[in-house]
This record gives sequence, structure tokens and C-alpha cells, in this order.
Amino acid sequence: MGEQEAANPAVQQRGGQGSAGDGTEDLFEVPERGSADELLDAGAHDQLDAMRHSAAHVMAEAVLDLFPGARLGIGPAIRDGFYYDFELPRPLTPEDLEAIEERMRLSIAADHPFVRRELPAEAGRAFFAAHGQSFKVEIIDDLAAAAKAARRPMPPISVYEHGSFVDLCKGPHVASTGRIGPFKLLAVAGAYWRGDEKRPMLQRIYGTVWPSQEELDLYLWRRAEARKRDHRRLGVQLDLFSFHDVSPGAAFWHPKGQRIWRILEAAMRELQERRGYQEISTPQLVHKKLWQQSGHWDLYAESMFRLEIEGQEYSLKPMNCPESTIIYRGRLRSYRDLPLRLAEYGRLHRNERSGTLSGLTRVRHFVQDDSHIYVRPDQLRDEIEALLGEIREVYGWFGLEPQFAFATKPDKALGDPALWEKAEGYIREAFDRAGISYTLKPKDGTFYAPKIDIQVEDALGRSWQTATLQVDLVMLPERFDLEYFDEHGQPQRPIAIHRAVYGSLERFIGILVEHFGGAFPLWLAPVQAVIIPIADRHLPAARSLEAVLRSRGLRVEVDDSDNRMQNKIRVAQEQKVPYMLVLGDREVEAMTAAPRTRAGEQQPAEAWEVLADRLATEAAARRV
Repeated sequence: MGEQEAANPAVQQRGGQGSAGDGTEDLFEVPERGSADELLDAGAHDQLDAMRHSAAHVMAEAVLDLFPGARLGIGPAIRDGFYYDFELPRPLTPEDLEAIEERMRLSIAADHPFVRRELPAEAGRAFFAAHGQSFKVEIIDDLAAAAKAARRPMPPISVYEHGSFVDLCKGPHVASTGRIGPFKLLAVAGAYWRGDEKRPMLQRIYGTVWPSQEELDLYLWRRAEARKRDHRRLGVQLDLFSFHDVSPGAAFWHPKGQRIWRILEAAMRELQERRGYQEISTPQLVHKKLWQQSGHWDLYAESMFRLEIEGQEYSLKPMNCPESTIIYRGRLRSYRDLPLRLAEYGRLHRNERSGTLSGLTRVRHFVQDDSHIYVRPDQLRDEIEALLGEIREVYGWFGLEPQFAFATKPDKALGDPALWEKAEGYIREAFDRAGISYTLKPKDGTFYAPKIDIQVEDALGRSWQTATLQVDLVMLPERFDLEYFDEHGQPQRPIAIHRAVYGSLERFIGILVEHFGGAFPLWLAPVQAVIIPIADRHLPAARSLEAVLRSRGLRVEVDDSDNRMQNKIRVAQEQKVPYMLVLGDREVEAMTAAPRTRAGEQQPAEAWEVLADRLATEAAARRV
């Protein structure tokens, strides 16, 4: 399954001074990926974005003041902030960021107006060439080449000025620098010009700006908390997984991480058994003819790992969808066979650029809890309603509240318009019958399917897209000529539902690590309890207690190290183990244990058998 990106509405560019709230957020057309237009997309589509884009300009002004020979890249607004790319004579230091911030404050205090001007392209090119801004010249040249290729005149270029600073820009901006709120520069990172590793490496300065100091302080606190919860750091600390250059973008799962993986997999399999899914497994290496039939070879080839075997071209599969059709077509299907729910934990490979890889949340190799459900049109509403219930149940295991967005037919949709209308009507009815509210995303479905995107908000208030449902009217049914025979013996087309609840298990585990800060609920914790014998003479009793707990299916370890008791407790707390069971002479004699929680709460002593039953019941409940 692939995720679709929302597009900005195509609108006309206007002249005049740009200011937040005056409509200049409508300045953009949808930029083509990698184009010069994309480089000029300020990422500013509301008032706060406009403020952030304006702050990027003020930062560029400050950098040029401090480094007169700096070459400017681009500086858009992004989620929660802004950045600007620079080619500089030396690496920046923390002291440089402080100096840049001070220059920015002076510019903001001066309250310079942002003024938009239009220049003929040649005049604009000459201006930036004279100032040594070769990256800006390249953008203008690319715009001119695109206009020539389209056989249309090159339009004027727009620049924005504040004080003495001038930048190539489509806007919008706030009215003046004094309208920029409290800000903070955050970090410096390397970034290739235009994302191409063969082009110059620039220094990217990230910053954030907010309307009020309170909002800035809250954001900085959340950012600091996010660093503590970073799954890449916790993955090492908790011995869950690691990454190595011998296989970039692929996780090496350690025993504790693999345990979490299997727990999630088992919970989903149990749900699927209840719902009548049938699990399949399909090959990872697939001939290109299948991808040609599905359309991926033409549209997705750059993201596929391709190889030649005995003169034939193959690919590691980037998604599971087409192969499920081979199972479907393995025999004739009757209307009585549907719905047919085929589930697969498919190992997928996508050729992501190395610069985009990020821990578990952006990888090249991952496993998806995919299902392809084949239904008759009259079964669609009930199946969607049941799937909405599945998603709510699963996310309830983690204390997460799913938020649903319904994306409807795009302008360039394929398939029978009447079937689209009927399918969308069934989806609305399913939402209504399930009592679930949703956000409508008009015309944002895929070309072959209306879809339901699901997001969750983690403990820090960050939104993550996770699950997805796509009601496929065209791609699998039509391209692969899928049929079932109705009660009159006539061939009919099924509808295919693409369904993933966890989505990528790698990404989902990364989200969970950060949401819980590594302190997983008891049912999900890789180690649920650590038994801590105070002295060596207590070790045999610790092993006996371990056996009692394991007999109830609990995941238990005994700390038989030479550490002192307090050090053993500290280690267990650092590993975020839910319960610590300390055994001394008194506990061994009475065959009791007084659980200590990772939060430091001391619970009453209980007999071993009673304690084992209680913890097993707590774990089985899948509560947070």
C-alpha cells in the first residue's frame, strides 16, 4: 500500500506586498517534485507558516551579515518551524547560532516591512549573479528552461525585500519583521543541494517561532522530552534493535525487540482468527511482468530494488498487493466465498535515499501487516464497519484514540463513476453506523480507491499516520481481471479492500517506543518482571519464583549479577521493567514477594502463586 500526499490547490499568483491574512497564502501552484518551483515553495499556507517563512528570511539576512560570502540555498517553513540552507566557509558552532539569533533580534526590533517586487527574469538573474548567489541563478535558469520547454514566455520573477536583504521568493510573508514572534534556533545539519548527494553539501540551520513565549516554551519542552524519548536512543539503551552500515535502512532486531515484535504479531493474529482472516505468504523476489501488470514498474520503478537473473528482470517486492491476486485467482470463486480475507506479514523493500533514512520510522526493509479483503459490492458497508471496529480495538490496546479521515474521489479517478458513488456512500454509512466521526478530505483519494487514513496522537501531542483502508475499485480487480460467479452463474467483479492496521511494524514500534518513552505497558513489555535476590543464598528461591511466574506465561528474568541490591534495582528501572521482585531471608522463608513498580511504588507482599495469577491476569487484559 502506498500513502498519497495532499496537494495544495492550484491558484493564480498575484502581485503586491504579501502579509499574513491578506490572501497571499493562495500564491502557490502545486510544485513538481524536484523542480525549481518546488524549491520556491515556501511551505507557507497559513498565518503561522507565513511568520515562520519570514523568520527564515531574517535568519538568512543575519547569516549574510556575519558571513558576507555565504551562498543562499532555500528557506521554507516546515512543521513547527523553518530552516535555511547555506554554503559557508567553515562549519557553524553553537556560538555562531547565538550570534545569528542576536542579529535576528535587531532586525525584528527594526520592524522592516516585507516588500514584494517583480523583476524581468534576466534582470533578476543578473542581480543574483552579481551578488555571487549561484544557487538562486540556477533556480531562475531552471524556471526559464521549463518555460521554454512548455513554449510559453518566461514570466517575471518575484523577490522579497526587508531592510537591505533581498531574496528570490514567491512568498507569502507577514507585513513586517516586527510581526515575527518569539523564536529559537535549534540545530545545524548537513543537507545536499536539491537533495542530490552529487551536489554541494550545505549547512541547514533549523529554527522555530511561535506567536507567544508560552507556546515557544511549551514547544521547547516537548522537543527536549522528544529527545529523551527518541526511539533510536532508547532502542540502544533498552537493547531492542540496532542499525549497521552493512545493511542501511534495515533494523537488526535484538532478542528484546524481537519479543515486542512477536507480541504485536500474536495479538493481531488472534484478532484475525476471530474475524475469519486466512494468512498467506508470498515470495519476496518477483518477476517484472507482475509489476508491469500492476503498473508499479512504470510508476514506481525508482523505488524498487531490481536485479537480473538469467537474463530476466526481477524486483524485491515493495508492496504485497499484486501477489494476493495470484492466490485469489488460484481457483474459481463463488459469491459464497466472499468476503475472502487474505492476511500477510509481508517483508517489503523500498529503495529510499540514504539521506531520508531515520531509525525505524523511515527504512528500506520493513514488514507490513497487510490484508487484502475481496468482497461483493453489497458486502462493502458491513466490512468497512467491521474494519473500523478492528482499528478502534487495536489502538485501544495502547491507549491511543484513532482519528479518521475519509478521502474521496479525485478528479482523475479511474473506474465507473456510479461504483465510486456507491462505494463512498457505503463508507459514509459505515461511519454513521459505527458512530465514528471523521474528517472529510475531498478529492484526496487515490486514482483507484476512496480511502480512510488513520492518525494517532502520541503522549507529546504529535500526530502519526498509521493505519489505512483503501476501497480498491480498479487496480486489483480490473488490472488482474478478478472475478467471482454470482448466484446466477454470471461473472462479476469483486471489490478489493487494502487494509493495514499497524502499517509498517518497524515504524509502529518506533512510535510506541516514543509514546511510552520505553516504559511499555505490562502486556507489551519484553521483560515483565525482574527477580532480585539480595544474596547468593537467595538465588535458588529466585529460580523457583521464576518458574512459577513463567508457568503463567510471564516474561521474567533473574538478576544473578554481582551487583548490590540497590544497583540491581537501578538497572531494572533504567531498563523500564514494570515490576521488581526483591527476595531476602524473610521473603524466601514465607514464599512471598512484594512487587516494586518501575515508578518506585512498593506494593504489599503476596504469595508467589497469588502474585503470578494477578500479574498474568493483568497482562492478559492488554491495558495501558
